[in-house]
Amino acid sequence: MSNLSLDSALRLTEALFGWSLGIQTLEYLRMRAATGPQGLWDWSILRHDIPQPGLRRVLDALYTPTLHQCHLLLRLVAALWLIVNGGTPALMLFLFLGNLLILLRWRGAFNGGSDFMTLVVLTGLLIAHLGSVAENGTTGTAVRAGLWYITLQAVTSYFVSGWVKIFRPEWRSGRAMTIFLNGAIYGPLPANHPLRRPWLACLGSWAFILWECAFPFALVNPAHALVFCLIAACFHGLVFAFFGLNRFVWAWMCSFPAIVWAAGQPFH
Repeated sequence: MSNLSLDSALRLTEALFGWSLGIQTLEYLRMRAATGPQGLWDWSILRHDIPQPGLRRVLDALYTPTLHQCHLLLRLVAALWLIVNGGTPALMLFLFLGNLLILLRWRGAFNGGSDFMTLVVLTGLLIAHLGSVAENGTTGTAVRAGLWYITLQAVTSYFVSGWVKIFRPEWRSGRAMTIFLNGAIYGPLPANHPLRRPWLACLGSWAFILWECAFPFALVNPAHALVFCLIAACFHGLVFAFFGLNRFVWAWMCSFPAIVWAAGQPFH
């Protein structure tokens, strides 16, 4: 099986990222009442976390309800443009700076890991497009660098997640899986649920641990990469089904074209 071409990997990454960013932006737009005046996440409350008076005044101007909503609408249009037409240096710079503003608005993160991966993919695309301008878009070196950046960050995130679990007795025994599922959106597991059986919970826990720790082997060849990415998609789908974390599915899927492209490629 041959690798994705460089152009195809970049284009798929852009399309998936545009979709992911569009979903996130629609969620922010639906939260207008909660982020507006007198809302739960009103900027007049959050602004007190900014210690520098000068920066606080600048952000006060940027985070007025009207300007913030305008930014989100422009972000949605940019995400749709990215899906249909692909990225440009100006578009990626706008999305990158806008994403930083949104992260500041939420004290650094709104949705944890998915915000991290969104920033990773956005940074990789920014490297690809701005770097292509610097090199006149002739060699593809900047695109390779951007895709490798996404790949290494994504692969490392899976590996570190599994490695950390190995040193936690509650994960080695399977108790952590039962504890987390008891706190899922559908409430505690039923008394007769299979995952209340210690041996089955332990087996499931170790399956996830070994898969995460082995994720660097996805880079051996494209076939390995596809298998690991398909398992990852199933894993994030289960996380969505049990915990409602829909952003995780799309945020990590944005990295899959880069991983498949990078598999079997020399690292340079």
